[in-house]
Amino acid sequence: MPPHEQTPLLTPGNGHTAAVRFNFIKSSRHLLFGSWLNALTIFVPICLVAEYSHWSATARFVTSFIAIVPLAKLLGDATEQLSMEMGQTIGGLLNATFGNAVELIVAIAALVQGQLRLVQTSLLGSIVSNLLLVLGMSFFAQVENTFSEALFGATGAQASSSLLTLSCITLIIPAAYHASASDTGGWFSHDAPAPPDGSLHGLLILSRGTAIILLSTYIAYLFFQLRTHAQLFVSEAEQEEEVADMDQYSAGIWLLIVTTVTAFSADILVGSIDDTATTWNIPKAFIGLILLPLVGNAAEHVTSVWMAYKGKMDLTIGVAVGSSIQIAAGMIPLLVLIAWPLQKDLTLYFANFETIVMFVSVLLVNMLLQDGKSNYLEGLMLIALYLVIALSYIVS
Repeated sequence: MPPHEQTPLLTPGNGHTAAVRFNFIKSSRHLLFGSWLNALTIFVPICLVAEYSHWSATARFVTSFIAIVPLAKLLGDATEQLSMEMGQTIGGLLNATFGNAVELIVAIAALVQGQLRLVQTSLLGSIVSNLLLVLGMSFFAQVENTFSEALFGATGAQASSSLLTLSCITLIIPAAYHASASDTGGWFSHDAPAPPDGSLHGLLILSRGTAIILLSTYIAYLFFQLRTHAQLFVSEAEQEEEVADMDQYSAGIWLLIVTTVTAFSADILVGSIDDTATTWNIPKAFIGLILLPLVGNAAEHVTSVWMAYKGKMDLTIGVAVGSSIQIAAGMIPLLVLIAWPLQKDLTLYFANFETIVMFVSVLLVNMLLQDGKSNYLEGLMLIALYLVIALSYIVS
């Protein structure tokens, strides 16, 4: 946008006292035509037609799959614009809430349809994708520091990775509980009949209690990050004041519109996965852990790599690691609690292999973030681990 068209939107949130200028047309034009990726929104009506015209499962899967990519970008842009207008604290909460809105919407759609395994694999896939693929490509893309090392705030990164480690541990405990019960010939034993309600009730209590504790810890982390220790998470590049291109009312309206449309598209996508996996002989776990996260995180992938290319490694780590924390410490516990009144037996117990995948991913990222430096070889290591994990799910 030319400089003469960038009229600041004055609000109390950015330190001005003038009234907010409501210009829905100008704001909409900026949101809808701000990226070439938005051209893919043509697939939104196509996927709706595919659903209600009863096209094949593959057609419904492909069209809704592509439709969610620009919707994720629009959600991210609307959230960013709204957060600029609401002040640092509220803006940070908005980013934390809607930062992984697509993943949450897809997971809720799968939860309502009773596909609990898809809920787990898609969320785990988002974590692994952010930690390994996004962060790895970002480390590899830091062109200005190709033959040296890029620096970032190690203290803030370590605080984030510590909470990520805690979240990983809380997923290991139910798996350990599973293994312990199996060893003692309990209801988890392969030779035992279906688990009685009382034993299943115990596992649900463990998961729901852990979810409440972990979600409370995540809220404390947000307070730590946004209020008491905000200086640890702000780089010099982020301290420059940004001017919003959308007014807060238009951004809020579009946020509601895009969220609603995304919910319909996600429902179509989830409903077509079973038949698509059968038709193309693709493991359903591969769709959940590899393909779905690529759709929901497409916009974040591009943003993170672009920021790394420009040398803004603190922003890159904030996007990749911060997004993983939102899912591991916020979204997964939240979904366990949402499933409770819906009478869906969603727990924090993941399959043993998935628990190992989560553990080794967090372990490698923690090791690479400790020194506050990054280089292309570390990025290559992260990408290599991601490819090995993807390969293991292809042959599963």
